[in-house]
Amino acid sequence: MKKKLLVAILSVSLLATGLMGCGNTKSGEQAERAEAETEQENQGEQLESGKVALRIWVEEANIENLQKMIDSFEQKYAGQADFEITIEPSGDADTRNNVLSDIHNAADIFSMPDDQLYSLIAGGALSPVVNQDEVKNANLPDAVDAACYQNALYAYPYTADNGYFLYYNKQYLSDTDVQTFDRILEVAAENEKKISMELNSGWYLYSFFGNTGLDFGINEDGVTNHCNWNTTESSINGVDVGQALLSIATHPGFVAQADGLFVEGVKDSTCIAGISGVWNAVAVQEAWGNNYGACKLPTYTCKGQQIQMSSFKGYKMFGVNAYSPHLAWAHKLADWITNEENQILRFEERSQGPANAVAAASDEVGKVPAIAAVIDQSQYGVLQRVGNSYWDACTSFADTIAAGNPDNVPMQELMDRLVKGITASVVQ
Repeated sequence: MKKKLLVAILSVSLLATGLMGCGNTKSGEQAERAEAETEQENQGEQLESGKVALRIWVEEANIENLQKMIDSFEQKYAGQADFEITIEPSGDADTRNNVLSDIHNAADIFSMPDDQLYSLIAGGALSPVVNQDEVKNANLPDAVDAACYQNALYAYPYTADNGYFLYYNKQYLSDTDVQTFDRILEVAAENEKKISMELNSGWYLYSFFGNTGLDFGINEDGVTNHCNWNTTESSINGVDVGQALLSIATHPGFVAQADGLFVEGVKDSTCIAGISGVWNAVAVQEAWGNNYGACKLPTYTCKGQQIQMSSFKGYKMFGVNAYSPHLAWAHKLADWITNEENQILRFEERSQGPANAVAAASDEVGKVPAIAAVIDQSQYGVLQRVGNSYWDACTSFADTIAAGNPDNVPMQELMDRLVKGITASVVQ
């Protein structure tokens, strides 16, 4: 509890000064101070000789691919140090908690999603990128912005595909069918099949609210949220979205289930469409073969209108532990495993969309349906920047909707509860 409180206090003191990416401006004094601190730290780093032991945390599925990058790194710098580089499996979703719970014993380099960046900076866990300009220029602007705080780059981007889109089976659904949620539901029901979505996850639930003109986001304190999804004074109100959700959730062609169960539904042919991400691309393609399709999210009917579904978009990056005993080499290795060549290797072997601008623009990347779909959907997406109270509130609301609102609670009351939960203080 003390550790969580400390991180929360640090978050407030750090983020209250302004949540700014690399593309934003700030006061000259703040900019000069940040640049001076980064330059001073970088000048003090020396590539040491002798034994250099480094640990890297990544998802277990990426270990084999990463080992090839480490092998090439050791060949590149052979003779400059005696390397002992170890890869340890660690879920990206758990990086923040694992690092902040024991920074000194955390890995020297760790993979993380962009939404954990601010907390890790606030906790003093991240050493800023050494070659700032080089890394910024090499990667996509949005990926760079996601890895920045107040014009300083704190992590090395390596994927630009951490979002979601629509998978569909071409045996049942045409390119025209998948443009609207209504038509997908009709086709699924006609064939006694389903379109799957993890409705009670706030990550996915946002897609119905994000393009309606309703307001939601994190406050300047970096901890709490602002949200007006219960308003009665907009052209589209929260009740309108809620009713649209209830209509979808109770349709015979829809199933609300966990992301992993969607894959099972693909394999046993119960699901002909689903909203998910690139991590399921291989499994879906293996199951559907030539009938495998992917595209941006559809529109859905709300208050008699067709609303384009929005999304959270995200990026993966490697951070360097500020307490690494071999800081200079840790930065060198993090830079190596995220360079253009290795982002291409990661794409070729793991089908992960590159953050590197040159790699992302290649014809081969554009030919992969899942990556093309997540890139297309990104124009309707926003970076995930939310306070922790958002998640449980969304789960409670969506569970009620998915069950068909069995107690017949007035929709306005459900929306009021949702907004009260989203905007609640989480500092304890």
